[in-house]
Amino acid sequence: MSQELEIEFKNTLTKEQYENLLISFQIPNEKIIRQTNHYFDTPNFSLKELSSGLRIRETSNKIVCTLKEKKSTNIHLETTDELTREQADLMLAGEAFLAPRVKEKLLELNIPIEKLRVFGTLTTDRVEIAYKGGILVFDHSFYLQCDDYEVEYETSNENKGKVIFLEFLQQHSITRQVADKKIARFMKALKG
Repeated sequence: MSQELEIEFKNTLTKEQYENLLISFQIPNEKIIRQTNHYFDTPNFSLKELSSGLRIRETSNKIVCTLKEKKSTNIHLETTDELTREQADLMLAGEAFLAPRVKEKLLELNIPIEKLRVFGTLTTDRVEIAYKGGILVFDHSFYLQCDDYEVEYETSNENKGKVIFLEFLQQHSITRQVADKKIARFMKALKG
């Protein structure tokens, strides 16, 4: 289990901007990692009400369950447990909740574990590169009938990170358009 503060800045991109960034940073196809996020909440969206999100994320080499709790505009507390394929399958089927630290946090938040259900899946092709003391992320996400693109900058210092991110956008002629969290974009598309 790990628990960490995530400080990130996000901006929406057009398909053309995304593709130009891949070219500018010389990203080969094998550097693009596919991840699948399965999102959970209760039928009355108890987690959403707390500005929190719960997901199981699958990549080719790892499966994790993460609870994200919003602490401020750009900061989230993440609690994560690694899962086996078997554990993930049981959780996705609603048969058990096998992420112990995440479960502990959910109970602290008074979330009824037995009512948690998967309400959707979103797939992202992701590129992560080291950039000025942080991590620059280029994402192409697809879900329901949507395709969207974003850039994120993950950092350990909110003030410095903001300056670096805004400079990055300016250098690449990208207009500032704050991107919602993936789970929020998925929910918006779901309600259609």
